[in-house]
Amino acid sequence: MNSLCELDKKELTNRLKRIEGQVRGIQRMIDEEKYCVDILNQINAIQGGLKKVSLKIFDKHVHGCVQRAVKNEQGDEIIDELMNVVEKFTK
Repeated sequence: MNSLCELDKKELTNRLKRIEGQVRGIQRMIDEEKYCVDILNQINAIQGGLKKVSLKIFDKHVHGCVQRAVKNEQGDEIIDELMNVVEKFTK
């Protein structure tokens, strides 16, 4: 089940399209042999954008899916799943 409303989906889609454009920009920068630091700055911007997307989804998951599962007495299972996701993000 997904806890994203249409407004969230639109916001996230717009962010991802922006990130997609940035990735294409990096490809161009590499082809055009742009300065390494400029490329690294763009990579950092992409990572920041992806972090914002992941935190938004994480927030919606906790306040939606996890909250519902706890109310339906499925808390242990979803908390284990959540901890696995947190572990992946902290490696």
